[in-house]
Amino acid sequence: MFDKLFEAQKKAEEVKKRLETISVTGEAENGAIKVIATAGKTIKSIAITDDFYTSTDKEALEELIAVAVNKALEQAEKISQAETAAMTQEMLGSMGGLGALGNLFGK
Repeated sequence: MFDKLFEAQKKAEEVKKRLETISVTGEAENGAIKVIATAGKTIKSIAITDDFYTSTDKEALEELIAVAVNKALEQAEKISQAETAAMTQEMLGSMGGLGALGNLFGK
């Protein structure tokens, strides 16, 4: 049982490392603001085109940065969930489903 727990922890760490290598992008104002993050939800960069930066006010800029960041994080979350689901399926398959745990609930 402990071997399986150790294996699950190891796989979770591998997924976390892999998520940090996957890039996602969030954009606002047709690409005038672009946020690049990892699927591990680390913001890597924020880019704002010069003409947009000079043609807008501070409040609008702040709101649009938040929009772009949230779009990038939404993509990151989707990828993270997919990777975690794949890992879980793999782990359940290698453990023969729920095994003895399925019997805990009278099944």
